[in-house]
Amino acid sequence: MVFPRIPLARVSHLHSTTLFPFLPLLLSSSPMASRSLLPFPSLTSIATVSAAQSQDLSTSSLPSPSHKAENRWKPMCLYFTQGKCTMIDDPMHLEKFNHNCSWDLQVDAALLNRIRPQNLDYFLVLDLEGKIEILEFPVVMIDAKNMEVVDFFHRFVRPSQMSEQKINEYIEGKYGKFGVDRVWHDTAIPFTDVVHQFEAWLAEHQLWQRELGGSLNRAAFVTCGNWDLKTKVPQQCKVSSMRLPSYFMEWINLKDAYLNFYKRRATGMVTMMKELRLPLLGSHHLGLDDTKNISRVLQRMLADGAVVQITARRNPNIPEEVNFLFKDRIR
Repeated sequence: MVFPRIPLARVSHLHSTTLFPFLPLLLSSSPMASRSLLPFPSLTSIATVSAAQSQDLSTSSLPSPSHKAENRWKPMCLYFTQGKCTMIDDPMHLEKFNHNCSWDLQVDAALLNRIRPQNLDYFLVLDLEGKIEILEFPVVMIDAKNMEVVDFFHRFVRPSQMSEQKINEYIEGKYGKFGVDRVWHDTAIPFTDVVHQFEAWLAEHQLWQRELGGSLNRAAFVTCGNWDLKTKVPQQCKVSSMRLPSYFMEWINLKDAYLNFYKRRATGMVTMMKELRLPLLGSHHLGLDDTKNISRVLQRMLADGAVVQITARRNPNIPEEVNFLFKDRIR
C-alpha cells in the first residue's frame, strides 16, 4: 500500500513575554535553570509556520534520519506541540521524538474516492484530560474532504483552584506514569490563557471570530462521548470565572455517530479501534495521543462512507439544557 506524502501540519506558536524557552523532555536539568530570559512576542501575536515551511523543516534543515527510523512510531515532542521545542536541530532528539503531527494520520490515496460529501468542512477532534480541573487541551483539525490533518492545537492547563502540593501530587499520578510530568510543569498555563490562545487559533483558520460570536464556521468538535463539552468545559468555565464560549454549543459524539453508521455499540475509543482493527498508538489517557487515535477512528468512518453530523446541541437560551439529536445513542 502506497501512501502519499502529506505536508506537515502547521504549528501555531503563541508565547507570552514572561515565558522562558523550554528544553525537551530528555534533558535532566531544568530548562529554565540553564537559560536566560529571552524576549518573546506578545500573547496575541501569532507566528505561524506554513505547511510548505514545515515540510522544508522536516526534509532539508533537519538531519536526515535513517529509513528505519522514519518508519517506526515515535512519541510526539510535547514541547514542540506547544511551540517551545529548542532542540529541533538535535539528531538525538529527533531520533527519539516525532515533530510531525500528521505522520501517523496519513491517508491512503485509494480511499479518497469513497468519502461522501459532508455538511462540514472541518472536524476539530478534542479529548480533554483532567477530572478535577482540565489538565490538557488537545485539538486535531481534520479536513472533511480529504481526511488530512490541517493543523493542531495543544496546551497543558494549570489548575486555578488547587494548592501547589495538590497539583504536584495530581500531576505525578496523572502524567508521571507517562514520563511527561516535567513537560507539564514547564509549559502548563491557566485555562483562561488557553482559551484566549485557542480563539486566536480558530480565528487564524477562519473558523470563528470574536466580533461575530456564535458557533463555528462550517466546523464542529468531535469528541468520544458527551463528557468533554457537555460537562467538563462548563464546569471549568465556572471554576475559572468565565462565560461559556459560544463555539462550545454543539458537537459530534463519535460514539453516537459510530452506533448509527455501523449499527453496533461501542462504549469507548478502545472498543471502536478494536472493532475497526486499528492499533492503539501512544499512551491511552495522554490527551494528545487519544485525540490522534480518535482522529484515526474518524478517518476510518469517513473512508467507509459515513456522513458525520452534529449529535448534540445546547439550548441557546438555556445553555445547561442539551438536546441530543440522534434517537439511537450511547447513554
